[in-house]
Amino acid sequence: METSSTSSYKLDVDLSFTPFPVQDLDAFVNSETLELMTSPNQWIEEIGRWIRFLQVNEELRCPEIVRNASQLSLGLELTNDKKILDLNHAWLGQSKSTDVLSFPIIDETFFDVSNECIELGDIVISVPTAIRQAKDNKIDLFRELRWLATHGLLHLLGWDHGDEESLEKMLLIQEQLIDLNC
Repeated sequence: METSSTSSYKLDVDLSFTPFPVQDLDAFVNSETLELMTSPNQWIEEIGRWIRFLQVNEELRCPEIVRNASQLSLGLELTNDKKILDLNHAWLGQSKSTDVLSFPIIDETFFDVSNECIELGDIVISVPTAIRQAKDNKIDLFRELRWLATHGLLHLLGWDHGDEESLEKMLLIQEQLIDLNC
């Protein structure tokens, strides 16, 4: 396995993708964002590039099983505020909506004896919340959705932000992931 470049090695990403029902949108989105919300293709490329970046950067947190993997699987669902509220309540006991939830499978006790595809878990993003946040932060929805996906992905890989220092580091890595060139 080549480890010196994020572009010379192709990571196989199996993505279970649930698109946002665009008929439920109450905001205009451009064609690039609409494609992101309805098709898994760009997500597969982006997520593969993000994971590869984390794999080759030894100073960044990445479970060893993921660092050495050539095939990874995860789920990404783009949903509404009601569904993410229900998930947040059912799984985390929080009776409030949020922008992104992650449901990791790998933890510090996880090990795998095969070279099969490694399952990371699931990311769920509330599109209506992303729309509001993008507007509030004066950024486009395309960037906000990708920002939330990087946040969810880092959580799947064991990142957390229990204090200000870890949050700052996580946000910095999110910026680096978003800014990766194709």
